Amino acid sequence: MLYSKLAKPYFFRMDPEKAHHMVIDGLHTASRVPGIPALMRGMYGVPEAKELEVDLFGLHFAHPIGLAAGLDKNAKAVDMFANIGFGFAEVGTVTPKGQIGNDLPRLFRLPSDEALINRMGFNNEGAAAMAARLAQDTNRRIPIAVNIGKNKTTPNELAHEDYRACLQALYTYGDFFVVNISSPNTPDLRALQHGDELRLLLSTVMEEMAVQAKKNGGTRKAVLVKIAPDMTDEQLGYTVDTIKASGVNGIIATNTTISRDGLQHLNAKETGGLSGKPLKDRSTEVIREVYRQTGGKLPIIGSGGIFTAADAYDKIRAGASLVEIYTALIYRGPELLRELADGLKDALRRDGFKSIHEAVGADHRS
Repeated sequence: MLYSKLAKPYFFRMDPEKAHHMVIDGLHTASRVPGIPALMRGMYGVPEAKELEVDLFGLHFAHPIGLAAGLDKNAKAVDMFANIGFGFAEVGTVTPKGQIGNDLPRLFRLPSDEALINRMGFNNEGAAAMAARLAQDTNRRIPIAVNIGKNKTTPNELAHEDYRACLQALYTYGDFFVVNISSPNTPDLRALQHGDELRLLLSTVMEEMAVQAKKNGGTRKAVLVKIAPDMTDEQLGYTVDTIKASGVNGIIATNTTISRDGLQHLNAKETGGLSGKPLKDRSTEVIREVYRQTGGKLPIIGSGGIFTAADAYDKIRAGASLVEIYTALIYRGPELLRELADGLKDALRRDGFKSIHEAVGADHRS
């Protein structure tokens, strides 16, 4: 109620990107004020529940609800994400060199559709800056995924070297990694989802992950690939086959969409990637197809249009082991996390499952 009655009306009177920066900077500052982190945990934290715990990628997740990439591009607020109730968080997308991204304005709200359109263009401070910031995060309470991409000026034939450079700078500091080849806002990036370019990229990533694991000791950290929702069934099939063959640990389904089907708001005319409620059904369809194609053997993180516990549970039953939110956080606030967790517990009890693990892919067995 605090967010919907006070904070949201204030933020929604502001330019969307200015509000975005204010939230991240505010969380960053609040994490350093004595007493504030504990206060936030009391207000928004999600109580531990055995049935919601997930062990995946060699990591422990207290519950399956995480933050999608894009909100905290520079890992400024990682300390606070656990305090406001997230089970994990994805930071980035980060590129080897800092870049300013696309021209302003580049972020648009569509309130009547409960959606956002962004064409940010991987604006970030660069891998070295993120590494320095994550190095200070010595009391990590949730797993942190680092989402990596290529610089806009790097041609696709050299893109694999940008992903390698990100891993070299950040391997020590991420708990797991996400290869972003599906943003619609970097020219030709989505071409990396197919054919020889995808094979070269993933073989380079896996080679560098092995090098870094040997250098740092311990087992290799997990790496996932984030895919777009806009592929045809045939394209999706080829892409998933290539991802499976590469040896990566999982898939995130999905990134934003370039579709504008069914939108009502005037901002629907803006170019960029659409996130939020209109993406819900398509992202779940992609999850279902990826699970079917992989026989449930390649873990999936479901992302796209999750606003209710039923939305999250649909993705879990379709095949997702973990889920992520972003746009719903903007519209509903951090109190949504506890609501989602409580709703998932109710859904598990209703269906006779003792854990999230039992519910993953249940639609394929019914």
